[in-house]
Amino acid sequence: MQQGKTGRRGLIGGTITGAGLLIVSPLQAADFPSRPVTLIVSGPAGGTTDYTARLIAQPLSERLGVPVVVENRAGGNGMIALQAVIRARPDGHTLLIGYSGTVTGKPAVEGYGDFDPRRDLASVSLILQAPQVMMVHPTIPVHSLSEFISYAHARPGQLNYASSGAGSLQHLGTELLKQRTGIDLTHVPYRGTGETMNDVLAGRIQFYMTTPPPVAVPIRDGRLRALAMAAAERHPALPDVPTAAEAGLPGYTAESWFGLFAPKAAPRPIVKRLAGECRDILADERLRQRALQAGGLVSPEDPSTLDRRVETELAMWTKLVREVGIRPD
Repeated sequence: MQQGKTGRRGLIGGTITGAGLLIVSPLQAADFPSRPVTLIVSGPAGGTTDYTARLIAQPLSERLGVPVVVENRAGGNGMIALQAVIRARPDGHTLLIGYSGTVTGKPAVEGYGDFDPRRDLASVSLILQAPQVMMVHPTIPVHSLSEFISYAHARPGQLNYASSGAGSLQHLGTELLKQRTGIDLTHVPYRGTGETMNDVLAGRIQFYMTTPPPVAVPIRDGRLRALAMAAAERHPALPDVPTAAEAGLPGYTAESWFGLFAPKAAPRPIVKRLAGECRDILADERLRQRALQAGGLVSPEDPSTLDRRVETELAMWTKLVREVGIRPD
């Protein structure tokens, strides 16, 4: 019943075309925004997706002239947040801060029935990119990626690795590492970054890869040991950590990204307005430096470029899922 009510609200003030898209009149598009804008985040506070939302919320509010509220909708492996945006009235007031693991990894693992980003979301702008840093707890007696691979080979299935769920970049990135090196690690999925970090820092998880923001400080103070960046270049936030290629694994990368999306039927003028606001916000050098200090690389992309990124990664992760036989948790 609730879905039906949501659908009816979505039709107010618009018409349906033969393709089934809601068209909002030019006057309505010109009047955007007419109330507070909500940025839906698919995870709890403390993760990089939440950080991305809070990075742009205040400057976006200043530019739009209305409050921009960050709303965390954790659970359901991202589906609670996704459905909240997909079912919202497509007028630009409800937006998704989408993490690549949710937008492209999740459907690659679970199929495209419940969610297909090409069908359900309109790309607005890429906000941040953040390569995965591979690390171990200091109780693991290794100091390089090659040492860890040898250590893991000698202990098949005995070492745990954490992720934020099936399809996350921690999950797919580690499975890609396993495929490339032949090691056997046991997957332990978690619901959020905070819960994961507790077990990683306690040593209950032996191997972990994630974006720099939640782990840069414990790496610097020695509570975790970084082995390599899953990227083509070293990361400015962790300049002493070698790339995977420098650590002996050429061609291996696993980079997360975080972007802004609207419901698919959002009017093009509103999407274009939001994309332009993001472009200008992300050009601010102070914001770029603040993101960099936290481990994120500001990386704006227009809607069409972000669309191509989504298509490319859907194909890449779907291929990996088939090759290694990944199944939903």
